[in-house]
Amino acid sequence: MARKIVLILALTCLCIGLAAADWNILNPIWNINARQDSLKNYCESWRINVGLNNIREFDVVPQECVAHIKKYMTSSQYDADCQRAIEEVTLYLSRCCSLKGDGKDAWIFDVDDTLISTIPYFKKHGFGGEKVNSSSLEAWMEESKAPALDHTFKLFHDIKDRGMKIFLVSSRKETLRSPTVDNLINVGYHGWSRLFLRGFEDEYMHVEQYKSQVRKTLMDQGYRIWGIVGDQWSSLKGLPEAKRTFKLPNSIYYMS
Repeated sequence: MARKIVLILALTCLCIGLAAADWNILNPIWNINARQDSLKNYCESWRINVGLNNIREFDVVPQECVAHIKKYMTSSQYDADCQRAIEEVTLYLSRCCSLKGDGKDAWIFDVDDTLISTIPYFKKHGFGGEKVNSSSLEAWMEESKAPALDHTFKLFHDIKDRGMKIFLVSSRKETLRSPTVDNLINVGYHGWSRLFLRGFEDEYMHVEQYKSQVRKTLMDQGYRIWGIVGDQWSSLKGLPEAKRTFKLPNSIYYMS
């Protein structure tokens, strides 16, 4: 009798162990789902760590994560994340700034994927899974068809109406000035004070260095830069600093 009880207990423990383990033969469907969940978690972790600036200098999105990044960047969650960032800007503006009315209060916006979107281009070019082809991207920019991003569109006009000078600081080349201005005007932006683009002498700088130099130029002219909105860390980092910076999500490409 005792031997039977021991045998039953041993079989019970074995069955429990098999059910809990990751066995292909015994539970192939569970194993497939586990792999899918693991990949989803990996890709979401990759996306978040790009946003945190822990993952840097990447040329392409990992191939196994392209579909995940595409789904996010075209989702309501991306819109909600951007809108939350803009709400934080609005909250900051409500209590931060004692404007002097001397024409020296300023705000900086990046252009691509901050005011206007390159997502229509990347939908046709691998969505981050292909190394960015500068010639192809610039040819698309010359068409002046990038749509406005609704969340920053409203913020742009709100800041302008508050009496701040708006400066646009883009990593686009100077040769793209005319199509860039046309694109911005066509989608409803107007009234900025100056658009900074990269001249020939700036093209060999890192983007962070170039944008830092622009800020230094503005501050040397007496401007108080109350804030910056951009989708790349290189738009926000470096000295001299603005009083506050706000980062929008972008996991498609990285600019240093």
